[in-house]
Amino acid sequence: MSKPAPDLSDLLTDIPRAGVRPLPPDSSARIAAAAAQVDQACLRVSLNGCQDKTELLQRFATAFAFPDWFGHNWDALADCLGDLEWMPTHGYVLLLEHAADFRATHPEEFDTLLGVLRDTSRQWAADGLPFWVFVDLGPNAH
Repeated sequence: MSKPAPDLSDLLTDIPRAGVRPLPPDSSARIAAAAAQVDQACLRVSLNGCQDKTELLQRFATAFAFPDWFGHNWDALADCLGDLEWMPTHGYVLLLEHAADFRATHPEEFDTLLGVLRDTSRQWAADGLPFWVFVDLGPNAH
């Protein structure tokens, strides 16, 4: 007999498993509710219609309420995501929504973004907090 699947709120508190994962279809609301249940910050960044790296970074700055010193480059994104002292919580959940078009039109920038997010998740895990990223690549993602 197989082991039952872990409850979503249990999964979100499992620090070693935290990282960048595909967003299952129609699961945003369930993930957000589970994050609230375990007192984790749940943030949404939509890449719908995002034209370039500059706009992508601005969307992160807005969603995470980055400080004025945010430099709008990859290093500054990593620095801000790795700090978040202005947003104390028991963990972080990022829903990266509508990412398929940006991935298709800006593959290098998208790969760089995922690298920053993976590194951020590992950094937070080393500090004892989960940092989850669920990436919405649409129904035909592979």
